[in-house]
Amino acid sequence: MKRMSASVSPEGSLEVLSQLEAKTLLDTSARGLYRLFRNCALAVLNSGSHTDDAREIFQTYQDFGINLMQRNQGIKLRLENAPPAAFVDGKMIQGIREHLFAVLRDIIYTHNEILGDPTFDLGRSDHVTSAVFHILRNARVLQAGVDPNVVVCWGGHSIGREEYDYSKEVGYQMGLRGLDVCTGCGPGAMKGPMKGATIGHAKQRIGGGRYIGLTEPGIIASEPPNPIVNELVILPDIEKRLEAFVRVGHGVVVFPGGVGTTEELLYLLGILMHPDNQDHPFPLLLTGPADSADYFAAVDRYLAKTLGKPAQRLYRVIIDDPVEVARCMRDAMDQVKAFRRAGKDAFYFNWQLRIEPEFQQPFVPTHAAMAGLSLSREQAPHRLAANLRRVFSGIVAGNVKEDGIQAVDEHGPFEIHADAEMAAATDDLLQRFVAQRRMKLDGEYTPCYTVVG
Repeated sequence: MKRMSASVSPEGSLEVLSQLEAKTLLDTSARGLYRLFRNCALAVLNSGSHTDDAREIFQTYQDFGINLMQRNQGIKLRLENAPPAAFVDGKMIQGIREHLFAVLRDIIYTHNEILGDPTFDLGRSDHVTSAVFHILRNARVLQAGVDPNVVVCWGGHSIGREEYDYSKEVGYQMGLRGLDVCTGCGPGAMKGPMKGATIGHAKQRIGGGRYIGLTEPGIIASEPPNPIVNELVILPDIEKRLEAFVRVGHGVVVFPGGVGTTEELLYLLGILMHPDNQDHPFPLLLTGPADSADYFAAVDRYLAKTLGKPAQRLYRVIIDDPVEVARCMRDAMDQVKAFRRAGKDAFYFNWQLRIEPEFQQPFVPTHAAMAGLSLSREQAPHRLAANLRRVFSGIVAGNVKEDGIQAVDEHGPFEIHADAEMAAATDDLLQRFVAQRRMKLDGEYTPCYTVVG
């Protein structure tokens, strides 16, 4: 298809930039923001892509260019050789246009107000949480005066039709009950609940339904935001993205997925297993169609062998019953509301939940870092969960992220070291993901890891 060129103006999101901001954004040096902005913009425009290989996307659109036209009365973006799927009859789809300027807003804000502000010490836990809060507030995601109703939905981008349709039905049932949806904003199980919720909201004549999408630069190319998302936020890294999910959401539904979904589940379980969070109500449901029962049985066995009964008590598995999932979430909102009110906490941001630094500090999955992870039970369970989360985060990077793919190409697979029982459990789960084609959208999968026990 013929690639497109166009000039677009913002609507309601960062209509003006200072001269210094414009200069910083267009700086193409190694320290400049241009490459980051260009790659995130390309990912947004490539919504609906059938590849999850970030490097392949960037190579396919090597000639894509984006330039900022700064005028006294405002700004425009000039696009050259853009993906044609972002346009209808030569005009950019409105949802994608909004996403494009959300990218601009969040990259500029994070660079200037978070990374560039010396009062933020991102080595401190409370400062990291405040940074997440500021980014979400700037994106106008935090809405005061609204009762708890945001359900975070996690699940794979590489899922079958039956699992996708099931996620859509769950979203529909939640929409009928006035629940809003927050996902990682990509395709598959991230799109299905949003699509279903739009119909549920429409039938109940609920205006202003919220479809919140949270992403980060490392994953956005392989999981481009779907156009249903009406509140898109780009966090600076995966750890802040995960924290944003649990600070904004009032409950979590987990659909079938692969290593990314397992990473998210381990992250939340590790936080909820911390002694300070024992009495914190945070409904967590694992659900899928009847054919996914074996998948969830395997995940449950893995958690039993690694984190044990304390972790298993934190979630409920519901198979093939979208109505029950939605009812459970709707009923749990009352408990969440009562807890927040008793603790004088905000409904729109979960300040009370304690998140330790090991869940907040960015993990860079180098070969040395992956090999050095401590995977034994001779540590607090929530710390083991943090390290298991890093294992799966590294595999995500090796599967779909540009830097991770390149590192594996240059140095071979990551090595994951664990005691014999934990290594066997991890390898078994990963082999199931490979056999069920949950690692990649297309093509044969070559593992980016080896498990050493």
